[in-house]
Amino acid sequence: MHSVLDRALDCVVGALGKTTDTTGVTLHRSPDAGRARLADRAFDFNSAVPSGVRLEMLTDATELELDARLTVVLPLGMPSGGSVFDLVVDGGLREPVVAKEQSPIDPAFFDPGTGSPEAGPAEPTTVRFRIGPRAGERRVEIWLPVTPAVTLIDVRVPDGASVRPAPASGPLWVHYGSSISQCSDADRPTATWPAAVARSAGRSLVNLGLGGQCQLDPFMARAVRDLPASAISLELGINVHNADSMRERAFVPAFHGFLDTIRDGHPSTPVLVVSPIVCPAAEQRPGPTLVGPDGMVHTVDRPEELAFGALTLARIRALLSEHVEQRRRDGDDRLHIVDGTTLFGPDDVADLPDGLHPNAAGYARMAERFLTRSFGRAGAFG
Repeated sequence: MHSVLDRALDCVVGALGKTTDTTGVTLHRSPDAGRARLADRAFDFNSAVPSGVRLEMLTDATELELDARLTVVLPLGMPSGGSVFDLVVDGGLREPVVAKEQSPIDPAFFDPGTGSPEAGPAEPTTVRFRIGPRAGERRVEIWLPVTPAVTLIDVRVPDGASVRPAPASGPLWVHYGSSISQCSDADRPTATWPAAVARSAGRSLVNLGLGGQCQLDPFMARAVRDLPASAISLELGINVHNADSMRERAFVPAFHGFLDTIRDGHPSTPVLVVSPIVCPAAEQRPGPTLVGPDGMVHTVDRPEELAFGALTLARIRALLSEHVEQRRRDGDDRLHIVDGTTLFGPDDVADLPDGLHPNAAGYARMAERFLTRSFGRAGAFG
């Protein structure tokens, strides 16, 4: 076996940046400069969770080994089922490959009030992918996990085997969103709803769904603007509510500013806004949301005099609908909106185990419904 790390990095699809240090190469789903200025632990971690990131290569290798460090967020002492990789060979999805060796960090690491220490580097693990007997050059995709932050250490193939970047799998679809789009509860990387939709629609995916971080950050709008997308979707609203980070006065211009920036680079590209899916605790109550001892999401009571301009999910949906329609009246007929509750609504809450995030079955249902409303014949991108 010999190292092909540099060539493998040329095959990365779905990442916007990377950091290299003595522990390896960490791929990021955010621009390096904006992330550095923000300097937020939770943003950094979720940016390094490679949801939708994969190696797309042409290779005559019969097998491939990947060394990586996998860091998961788990309450200390809680067991994990491992990190799942997916292998696709000439379009055929193989059985998932599971890496058991992971290093957990406690959620308290992300709370600046705890004084928790810096997380140390995870221990390395080796993941082996059996591609099959030598049969000439094949298209191989390795989809990285959607739960841990991943640092690549090395990629190896048998002596004499070659690796080079594969052509794009289709026109580029860029999706921006929250943990609902990062899909860390999916049972495999190709089963996140954006990945499932992209594979069904024949699109190359860049998934900018970042857990807790869909805050209409201007540097993320610039990132979307600068990508050569043929279709753009924006799953908006839930993280603004979760963090109670904006009131109506700030949310409306932030939304317009985000779209204005995207339109600077994509004046006629179809853009589909997705309003929040159902979250029972937040429908008629403003944020922030917290997680109780039972693992369920809930809101907190606030004095009535602080309620002016506070955002419930119902109000966020109404605002997004109103302002998309306003922009359409102003001439942007390539801007569309889908009500998130038509993708995952009140009748689906049995698959919402924590009251906020769908489970694997819920994500599968979202994929089916979004595919019709986006890339279907009568969809926004159809």
